[in-house]
Amino acid sequence: MIKQLIYLDALAREKHFRRAAEACNISQPTLSTAIAQLEEELGVLIVERGRQFKGLTKEGEVVVAHARRILAESDLLKQSIAELRQGVSGRLRLGAIPTALPMVAHITGPFSARFPEVSLTVLSLTSQEIQSRIDNFELDVGLTYLDNEPLERVVSKPIYQESYVLLMREDSAMAARSEVTWEEAAKLKLCLLTSDMQNRRIIDGIFRSVGQMPVPTMETNSIFNLCSHAGLLGISSIVSRQLLEFFGIPLGTRALPLVQPDAQRTIGLIVADRQPIAPLARNLLMVAEPVRNAGIPRTLAAQ
Repeated sequence: MIKQLIYLDALAREKHFRRAAEACNISQPTLSTAIAQLEEELGVLIVERGRQFKGLTKEGEVVVAHARRILAESDLLKQSIAELRQGVSGRLRLGAIPTALPMVAHITGPFSARFPEVSLTVLSLTSQEIQSRIDNFELDVGLTYLDNEPLERVVSKPIYQESYVLLMREDSAMAARSEVTWEEAAKLKLCLLTSDMQNRRIIDGIFRSVGQMPVPTMETNSIFNLCSHAGLLGISSIVSRQLLEFFGIPLGTRALPLVQPDAQRTIGLIVADRQPIAPLARNLLMVAEPVRNAGIPRTLAAQ
């Protein structure tokens, strides 16, 4: 039955018979037959059939949810046995919010050095996608905000404090200053991340705390665009200090600390609160150490 559940999980993800079969490296008829056999064994219709995949029945959604739990437990069993026999190995899937991507190497570097037999996949995801994928057994570990929006059914470990700067052209009127208040920043033409990203919701909340509700001139879901647009005349971006560790301060711009308030948010690792914790996730939590004074570039500190 495990193979049938694997095929069903692939079909639920791909929502297409051919793509699901390709993902499982089998023929489409083989996949369809396996799903039909599973339906017969369980005595329920799982898939709404037609010339194309139409979706899952209500019973099918329940079956998929249980299938993913069974497959996760199967993987956990295999990992636990492998750990006893040959040490820590396998593939670990880590999802990180975009603004935390510069910090991932601080975590994966020591982990890979300690466990060289483990391969890692790092994905850029929103905080909501990270929670959803952990819930659905599609992700082993997340690197996300811990103290802004409620997290559910997870174990967490703080890694660093995210803080914020205003990035603008060096020939801008404010560029010669040593800092800018949030209230002053609200009056500028801003490029911010889109509202589906928690970083934007955090920034909106900070502005509300000082009685401001600025409407951004530009919105983007790309941290690359967030930084590049600060090079346009009259446009400023609000970015994390840690982001500039990755980019450096773009040529022709200055980064000014945002104050009043001196806002910070905690970013850390999360894993599913299921006991026992999967060996790969457990070992990553064990190896990962908090990063102090994270992401404060020397060029920023010297300004």
